Amino acid sequence: MSTSGLGGLNKSPHGIVIGLVQLQNPNVATTSELAAQTARIVEMVGKARRNNPAMDLVVFPEYSLHGLSMSIDDAIMCELEGPEVAAFKSACVEHRIWGCFSIMERNPRGNPYNSGLIIDDHGEIKLYYRKLHPWVPVEPWEPGDIGVPVCVGPKGAMLSLIICHDGMFPEMAREAAYKGAEVIIRTAGYTAPIRHAWKITNQSNAFQNLAQTASVCLCGSDGAFDSMGEGMFCDFDGTVMVEGSHRPDEIITCEMRPDLVREARVNWGVENNIYQLGHRGYVAVKGGAQDCPYTFMHDMVRGEYRLPWEKEVRVTDGASCGFPAPEREYGA
Repeated sequence: MSTSGLGGLNKSPHGIVIGLVQLQNPNVATTSELAAQTARIVEMVGKARRNNPAMDLVVFPEYSLHGLSMSIDDAIMCELEGPEVAAFKSACVEHRIWGCFSIMERNPRGNPYNSGLIIDDHGEIKLYYRKLHPWVPVEPWEPGDIGVPVCVGPKGAMLSLIICHDGMFPEMAREAAYKGAEVIIRTAGYTAPIRHAWKITNQSNAFQNLAQTASVCLCGSDGAFDSMGEGMFCDFDGTVMVEGSHRPDEIITCEMRPDLVREARVNWGVENNIYQLGHRGYVAVKGGAQDCPYTFMHDMVRGEYRLPWEKEVRVTDGASCGFPAPEREYGA
């Protein structure tokens, strides 16, 4: 089983060191505040490099640029070619480090997207992702439309990014692993009531997919919301390797070992569940059953996903959180 290498201080030739920034929860409402927060994140990229010269990738939480106001004010929305992303690219180049960043992305056809980026140490965007499952009814973001991407990260590690509430759906981490992700990054803005679910889903996402997970929330108070920090690294057997605190701006580090993930995925028999999902009962049947026995999957593909209690569900829009009921259909 892998270890954290004392947070990456003793780096293996096969390992990658990841730093999770428990960034202070910001309050951003104006373009000048957005610019100031961009500069703050850039400053923290430099801190990450100084914090651990062996660090390969620094990860910032969801909402690290915009805070938790849920504002969809177009004046403070971002674009891939905008000044905020340009600043993040420059910081990665200057400090010779990969970075994972959060933006609220302008969408001319509807509500903004909650997007995440992984940028390499040459300033190139290697992964671009739009949150698939906004935390309804609290969040107003457009549901993501570009799937669950995977990229080749430092030292050939296969990386994916899922954002906050996405990690509560086992299908999300499964999709990332199915596409080859060895390290699943999860960024969030969660507050304390979600603490228990945060921990067990980070662990289960790892174990169920023989993947390592690296997850981090915003930290501290913005005067209204108290985010919990709690950077967390999990090994592919579901054990917690390193766990953070509630201290804002602390950087939690760990050495991840994608090579051991690969070894487990090839050699494990018992509990190689991501393989067994598509090869049920291979002891009894050559190659295992490779059908799809799951009704919800078939129904979703046909656009007929309906719960037995569907008509009884009472919260089906954002009215309880002050948002007008939408009239536009998805994709329109």
